[in-house]
Amino acid sequence: MSRKPQPHPTAPRQPAREPGRVHWMELFFDLVFVAFVGQLAHGIHGDPGWAEFGTYVLLFFPAWWAWANIVSVVNLLPGLTARVLGVAMLAAMAAAALMAAAAPEAFGERAWAFSLANAAMRIVLLILWLYQHRTFSTDSPWRIWVYNGGTAALWLIAAFLPLAATVSLWAVSIALEILMVANSNRIGANRSMAAINIEHAGERLGLFVIIVLGESVFSIVNEAATDWSPSTGLVASLGFIIVALLGWAFFQYGMGTLSSGLEHLRERGDLTGILQTTLFMPFVLVLGVTSLAAGIATAIPEPFKPLPLGATIALGGGIALFYATNAAASLRYGQPPRTVLIWSIPTVVIALCLIPASATQPAAVVLALVAGLLVALTGYVEITARLRHT
Repeated sequence: MSRKPQPHPTAPRQPAREPGRVHWMELFFDLVFVAFVGQLAHGIHGDPGWAEFGTYVLLFFPAWWAWANIVSVVNLLPGLTARVLGVAMLAAMAAAALMAAAAPEAFGERAWAFSLANAAMRIVLLILWLYQHRTFSTDSPWRIWVYNGGTAALWLIAAFLPLAATVSLWAVSIALEILMVANSNRIGANRSMAAINIEHAGERLGLFVIIVLGESVFSIVNEAATDWSPSTGLVASLGFIIVALLGWAFFQYGMGTLSSGLEHLRERGDLTGILQTTLFMPFVLVLGVTSLAAGIATAIPEPFKPLPLGATIALGGGIALFYATNAAASLRYGQPPRTVLIWSIPTVVIALCLIPASATQPAAVVLALVAGLLVALTGYVEITARLRHT
């Protein structure tokens, strides 16, 4: 008698990435947010008023929130294969691309598309979170169904309603998600987040800041190329120096503080602190950078005229938001207040004082003052760091 053929053992599925590393498909997913940031930031160029600033914040938060949620669940699923991770990233990328395309008229004729895109993003998140729950948890998945499934239904319904009702459902959906995150300890969601990989989370946040800084550089280059002259070249150079110094501050010092601070919070079991410094504070920091870049882009075409009020608010307010957020995060990570407040308070106060001062000064002078402020601050931090290590 012939023996039945034995089935060949299947090779174990290899994870797409090491737990602390970022996969190429995650970087590919990030590219769509370059377009998203560019679409929305253009709306606060020139002389934006409260309506333009409000529209920018209200439309950018859903994009940021979707990105942060995708990053969170992928962080907790290091065992995903390359194909599964790739399919998930492409699906999320398609939803984010539709959000970006609909954003310019999201409060108008494209509100339905913006709604459908957000619903699709939450369906992707629902599938990933349910997979994570099935793999690592024995609790009831009710939180996931409410957080992703319930909000996906709200966004889907919003696509078929009049604009006022549509926007109201958007607000309800986002408020529900924020409320559940803010009460993670009470509803038991902290158990899954306890396994967060700090190295991966820090790298992902740093990469998003690169996207925003890159969009800022693109805006400066684009404005300089449109009106090629020595005066615009001077102001564009000042703008580049400002953005470069923001990048220097964040990547030379901020990333180290971020990694050690998150590790400190995890050791203390402070999930609230981790959520505050990875979901909410970076959003404010990104708002600051994009606002600052909008002010610079407005200054380049007319360097010898005073900036309009909206541009001065974007410029001074952007710097204040960037450094105030860095200071708040540093304090939350446990750094001594004396070492943080000594540089943050003067910088924020001077940045805010630039808003009224800019009303009578040429744009080139204002940018020179901003560049001088950041050069002085960077010099202080560099000298302090050297003295600390000698």
